[in-house]
Amino acid sequence: MSQQAVSPSGADLAEHGTLDRSRAGLASACFAIYAGSIAGANWMISHVGPMIHGSHYLPVGFGLHAPSGVYLAALTFVARDIVQRLAGNRVGVVAIVVGAAISWWVSSASLAFASGATFLLSESCDFLVYTPLQSWNFPVAVVGSGLVGDAVDSTVFLSLAGIPLSVALPGQLVGKAWVMLAGGLLAALLRRFGPFRTPARLRRDASPEPVLRAGT
Repeated sequence: MSQQAVSPSGADLAEHGTLDRSRAGLASACFAIYAGSIAGANWMISHVGPMIHGSHYLPVGFGLHAPSGVYLAALTFVARDIVQRLAGNRVGVVAIVVGAAISWWVSSASLAFASGATFLLSESCDFLVYTPLQSWNFPVAVVGSGLVGDAVDSTVFLSLAGIPLSVALPGQLVGKAWVMLAGGLLAALLRRFGPFRTPARLRRDASPEPVLRAGT
């Protein structure tokens, strides 16, 4: 008995093309959320919440407060991870560079360097942790890499911006942790759907391979 390679059917190709279009559309939407979160976080820190030590703050639980962009700042890590999941590592790296530029551009003159440099560093840390983990466990990768990136982001930004760590760091870590946990739950739900099941870097974007069938 031999095996014959059978070319994929039109239905197989159509399904493959539909998944690719779905991934592209979802990746674009997540990138828009990512970019909007960067701009929104920088706007909130200057406009939303009561003033404490010269910055606007919001409550994050346990009697703690954090600079008011904390929730949207944390969302950028989740959104970038999902963009990378859908579009691949190269797009994930491009998103980091674009995000750093947006962060620098939308910040006030006094915070532009701190915001841009911190974003570049923290998102790079997120990338380095997320990339190897996502093939093993998508939700764990989102939470673990986000917590690492957030710790770097909070410590470096507050230091460069001249905001006392003793005042803002605990609240920053707690506030961002809430978003990371929510991001992990979201990743657990999303991985059930076709576009999210396998990291883009592990998918073969060409046409499906021929199917082997038994023959005589």
